[in-house]
Amino acid sequence: MTIEVDLVTSAGGNIGSVSRCLDRLGVPFHLTGSHNPPAGKRPIVLPGVGAFGTVMQSLGENCLADELRRLIKIGTPFLGVCVGMQVLFDESEEAPGVPGLGIIPGRVCKYVGAKVPQIGWNKIIPGKDYLPEKWPEGFVYFVNSYYPKPASDAVTLYSADYYGHFCAAVKQDNVTAFQFHPEKSGDFGQGLISKWVADVS
Repeated sequence: MTIEVDLVTSAGGNIGSVSRCLDRLGVPFHLTGSHNPPAGKRPIVLPGVGAFGTVMQSLGENCLADELRRLIKIGTPFLGVCVGMQVLFDESEEAPGVPGLGIIPGRVCKYVGAKVPQIGWNKIIPGKDYLPEKWPEGFVYFVNSYYPKPASDAVTLYSADYYGHFCAAVKQDNVTAFQFHPEKSGDFGQGLISKWVADVS
């Protein structure tokens, strides 16, 4: 693979595990942040762990939130992981009053009546608009207390079940994002990142 990507650093970013996964796949990456923001010349990867509000505050303080919105809107390929997926939505119950990037209409909700966080392996099933031959079902690793709830089911790439059905991944135009950690999900998860890299190459 000859494609290079921009890996965005922010508060709560799980840069280490994602960068190691990119290394295993042979994908060169450039660390970007407040001092060297992504310029839109390469696909963007936004990893994240921790809290929605913390990540959005970090992106805002480093002038990255508006730049990410702009780059996504002009068609730059984008991959979000975990909280890097959640911040694509309008808002989150985890941080009332804190706006997300607003790329995907919807909100992030807390599991109700469930043991949180969800930690461990769970099965994901492709959405009705996606062929299982290209996006097969499999088991991936989750660590989350909140889940995204898109306004439209049409963007749901994968779903899973944890005390009820929830959206586990989304795909909208040039944006792909996973609530789970593909970089920690063995060969299957690494294969999903490899598929994204191939799609945007």
